[in-house]
Amino acid sequence: MTRSSAQFTQPAGVSSASPLLVVTAVVLGLAGLVLAAAGAWLIALGGSWYYLVAGLGLIASAWLLKRGGGIGLLVYAAVVLLTLVWSLWEVGFDWWPLAARGDVFFVLGLFLLSPWVARALARRDATGIGPTRAVLGGVLAAFLVAAVVSWTREPGRIEGIAPLPDASSNATSNAAAHPPPPTDEWTAYGGTGFGQRYSALDQITPANVGQLEEAWHFRTGDVRGQPGDPEETTFEVTPLKIGERLFLCTPHQSVVALDATTGAQLWRYTPEIKRPLALQHLTCRGLSYHAGSAAQPPAPSPAPSPSPAPAGDCSAKLFMPTADGRVLALNPENGKPCMAFGNGTGQIDLWKNMPNVNPGSYYSTSPVVVTRSLLIVGGTVLDNVSTKEASGVIRAFDVNTGALVWNWDSGNPDDTAPIAPDRTYSANSPNSWSISSVDEALGLVYVPTGNQPPDQWGGKRTEGAERYSSSVVALDLASGRVRWNFQTVHHDLWDYDVPSQPSLIDLRVGSETIPALVQPTKQGELFVLDRRNGQPIVPVTERPAPQGAAAGDRTAPTQPVSGLSFDPPALTPADMWGGTVFDQLACRIAFHRLRYEGRYTPPSTQGSLIYPGNFGVFNWGGLAVDPQRQIAFATPTSLAFVSKLVPRADDTTPYVQGKNRPNDSLPALNENFGAPFAVKLSAFTSVFGLPCQAPPWGHVAAADLRTGQVVWKHKNGTVRDSSPLPLPFAMGVPNLGGPVMTAGGVAFLSGTLDQFVRGYDVGNGKELWRSRLPAGGQATPMTYRGSDGRQYVVVAAGGHGSLGTRTGDHVIAYALPKP
Repeated sequence: MTRSSAQFTQPAGVSSASPLLVVTAVVLGLAGLVLAAAGAWLIALGGSWYYLVAGLGLIASAWLLKRGGGIGLLVYAAVVLLTLVWSLWEVGFDWWPLAARGDVFFVLGLFLLSPWVARALARRDATGIGPTRAVLGGVLAAFLVAAVVSWTREPGRIEGIAPLPDASSNATSNAAAHPPPPTDEWTAYGGTGFGQRYSALDQITPANVGQLEEAWHFRTGDVRGQPGDPEETTFEVTPLKIGERLFLCTPHQSVVALDATTGAQLWRYTPEIKRPLALQHLTCRGLSYHAGSAAQPPAPSPAPSPSPAPAGDCSAKLFMPTADGRVLALNPENGKPCMAFGNGTGQIDLWKNMPNVNPGSYYSTSPVVVTRSLLIVGGTVLDNVSTKEASGVIRAFDVNTGALVWNWDSGNPDDTAPIAPDRTYSANSPNSWSISSVDEALGLVYVPTGNQPPDQWGGKRTEGAERYSSSVVALDLASGRVRWNFQTVHHDLWDYDVPSQPSLIDLRVGSETIPALVQPTKQGELFVLDRRNGQPIVPVTERPAPQGAAAGDRTAPTQPVSGLSFDPPALTPADMWGGTVFDQLACRIAFHRLRYEGRYTPPSTQGSLIYPGNFGVFNWGGLAVDPQRQIAFATPTSLAFVSKLVPRADDTTPYVQGKNRPNDSLPALNENFGAPFAVKLSAFTSVFGLPCQAPPWGHVAAADLRTGQVVWKHKNGTVRDSSPLPLPFAMGVPNLGGPVMTAGGVAFLSGTLDQFVRGYDVGNGKELWRSRLPAGGQATPMTYRGSDGRQYVVVAAGGHGSLGTRTGDHVIAYALPKP
């Protein structure tokens, strides 16, 4: 017998415990102590008993292993079996929640089965190792089988086939003098003023989309990180395509014209910033285009007649909103300012007649609406800085001269005549920072609105703010007066402002064709309304909401809920997640410590869980709608946030800025000077920075807009670019940026947190193609036909500051190979 064999069969009790067993026992014991102590805390909060029991089991296993007894393996096997049974009871065969509960136990179990541990135990207990190892091995095998089964399942997935195209819808739309879906060109942010993000091009199909290749790649030279940039500096642009040119803007306000077929730069214009900036956001989502009076069709309904375009000065115009509160008019031919616009200045000053003029507290991040005779402008008012901010007024200007035609101010909604030079608009009124839509045939512009700041406390909101905040407001093009208003949230305390452009589509409901408006919201509703009068087409009901707002405030008794909703199910303790059982337990403790009564739980000084959070189920990217299939392609996201009110003793002291207080003129965000509470806002994450709720956090889905049914829904995207390890697994990640659909039956999306642009089969949602991007693609793609006859898909990839995606300055076009 060799020396090693003699050691292996040495009777138990002859030697002291090996160093390996000591270290193993210490690790198990410490893990058990953490689970037991935190588990006892969780029980005191009303939570699960599992963690305390599992912790005590680990402590017992550690003690027995330290003594050299194989029975310690048996106790550990019991802990693993308990974990498996409890996990399946809580979450079923769902891989990621199952993995968070069992990964540590499984890895430690494999180590305990290793030859090194077996030899160390056998030196002290030669008779009891085999059977106990077999039991532990069997339990681990059962856990592995459950994991394999769960890997093949996707709870919440909806399989289905979208309706086939019906060409009669186009005929109906054209007969009603509505803009036809774009083909060669892309003349507005959403394709047309209807905001459908749909193209009638059909060259790219599910059969050939996999052949797409990069056609050209342009670098703007504009990147984040310049002096004075706010954190949320983003490249969110969707280019326009007019004639043979693309037009786009950059975060730092440059306007660039490219050859649409080659990507070569034709001209660039960078305006001088005339005022100091104190921005929450620095971006430019897009430009707007006016073809000139000669190219415009007659007005289909009463509307202001445009002033004649000055001879020789910009018959056609590009309009760009700036970060310092102006709208510039540029000549699309050469990028030079149209000097006859704006009384010889080539611009409109949006600060005119504004109250509370503070640098950077008012500006426009979204393209303006352009009609035959008007350009209609909204703007961003700073969130959660103070109760003395600029006005959220909506203004219409003459498209040729820049003269003010009307103004709609929710604080004075019935007086829309141009304001007198010596007056100011209503301070602190709800604004419209997103993109509006227009139906010139009906003579209406549809404006999505936000809230009167502060967002999380509304005890002193005005009557106009209460009526028009978080709404879709239909304004008469001729007069600016309200024709109808649909409120998506009553007395909004959650920053659920209407974030995205309404999409206009004619729906065939039974034997009737109804001009419809589809409005996605941050809370997940798709309100499908008759755009003539705001009446619901898909039913809307009022449901009771949680009560008990903070001191001095109130809570609306009910909230509107659409029959077509992507509102995620209410969170439960079982939904808590993490990379391991330890941070998953910490998330459960945090969940129980927060106030949470489902959607619309009011913000509180205790801290309230807001789900979905103000990131939104939907944000500014909105939807794509197909007028032929009568469906919407949606990208719902589900992330929880925490909102905690901090009582203020005065109107000047910073309460929530901490050590990172703003420098110079940057705004003190979330201080709410003038209100009784500041607010702490944060994502609901674990100690490792992972979301406390289990994935998936992002999907792609299709909804039938006539019936209100979700046709298909699949998780979408990976954590490859947002985790310490480049995991390629399809967990379903958040998306910020919109989709585009085509008549060829393919949809495109680039806004997921991983750096890919993807193509999907519109019929069933299957991902058919992806291409790696050099930076985050938080923008909405667009498509057009080039001079070579090929269909191009263009994506801006420059990243998003507050999301932490990789920055860049890329504009990339894809096309099928040349014949």
